[in-house]
Amino acid sequence: MLLPRTRTPDLDLPLVGGGRFKLSAETNTRGTLVVAYRGLHCPICAGYLKELDRLTPDFNERGVGTFAFSSDGAERAEEMAKKVDGSHLRLGYDFPLSAARDWNLWLSTGIGKTGAGVEEPDIFIEPGLYMINADQTLYFASVQTMPFVRPGFADLLKALDYVISKNYPARGEYAGDL
Repeated sequence: MLLPRTRTPDLDLPLVGGGRFKLSAETNTRGTLVVAYRGLHCPICAGYLKELDRLTPDFNERGVGTFAFSSDGAERAEEMAKKVDGSHLRLGYDFPLSAARDWNLWLSTGIGKTGAGVEEPDIFIEPGLYMINADQTLYFASVQTMPFVRPGFADLLKALDYVISKNYPARGEYAGDL
């Protein structure tokens, strides 16, 4: 189980367009916003990633990098990148399903074509959002069992401004006896 104020697993994934994303090699002063998305089949994900791409420069101004990944393979990830049509957000792919539980991500089984007309994979990850500090400890996490009701990036930027100004600590860290 991921807990705030503890080190997250590393991520080392290929990037659409070439290269690799390695979480442990990130050098952003305040950390990295990492978004797990369902895959090409999800029209909500495409809109969500477009918004994150648009706001990535605002996160960068606050010392926060951005990265999004799915368990899709290279071809589907490249198609998603075309849908997003962005220039700021790094998109990774080939996230191993076996690592989903390490990130507290839910898994779903495919049920056919989505409203976007794209076949769901046999098994895929559900959405997750993680604010990871520069020392690779978890600051904030939100995971969903469905594609709906995700944290808004504009709201997250406002929260980051508050967190930065007040030096607000990560919460939800208690794992002791009750």
